[in-house]
Formats: sequence, C-alpha cells, structure tokens
Amino acid sequence: MHKNESAENYLETILILGKSHPVVRSVDIAEELGFKKPSVSVAMKNLREKGHITVTKEGFIYLTESGKEIAEMIYERHQVLSSWLSSLGVDPKVAADDACRMEHVISQESFEAIKKHYIIIE
Repeated sequence: MHKNESAENYLETILILGKSHPVVRSVDIAEELGFKKPSVSVAMKNLREKGHITVTKEGFIYLTESGKEIAEMIYERHQVLSSWLSSLGVDPKVAADDACRMEHVISQESFEAIKKHYIIIE
C-alpha cells in the first residue's frame, strides 16, 4: 500500500468512526480495518508527527484541521465514486472496493468532472 494511501485510509477511518463512536481509539481503528494494534500504533505516531491527528493521554484520537481536510476529501471521493459505479450497474460491494482504490489516485480534475456529471444525471 502506498504511504499516502495508507495515511488517507487511516484518516478516513478516524472520520467515519468519529461519526458513530463518542471517542476514537487505536483499538477501534484496528478492529475496523482488521489490522493488528501495533501496526495502527505506528501509523498513529506517523500521523501525529505529520500534524494530522492529536492523541490525548487517555489514547483518544482526534483529527486536526489538516487531517480532517484530507479525511473529508477522501470520504467524499469514496461516497461519490461508489455511488456512481453502483448507478452504472456495478455490484455495490465491488463498487465500494473499487472506489476505495480509485479515491487515492484520481486527479481532482477527473473527480470534479465525474461528480458534476453524476450529480446532473442523478
């Protein structure tokens, strides 16, 4: 997995978990992604060092402004691409899996064109 893709996936997961959990902890992320806690701890250290998250002494993880910006961008891409592919007749599970890969590599220009076209049709 590409480093930026991995970081983006973690940030997106923190955002999503934050919508359904009162607080987000490394164990929640590990459980959601199916990773071992030590791997998640290393990733959280890297995200903290890059200024994308803060971690309280209790282990609660919060997105910083930069982390939230990245997470929201990736989440929007995932939602739009997944919906778009599903509307084209792609099985929803396949659409979600493909959107997860596409969301990290698609250019902003292409994404905006898909979003504009898809929203007009929808």
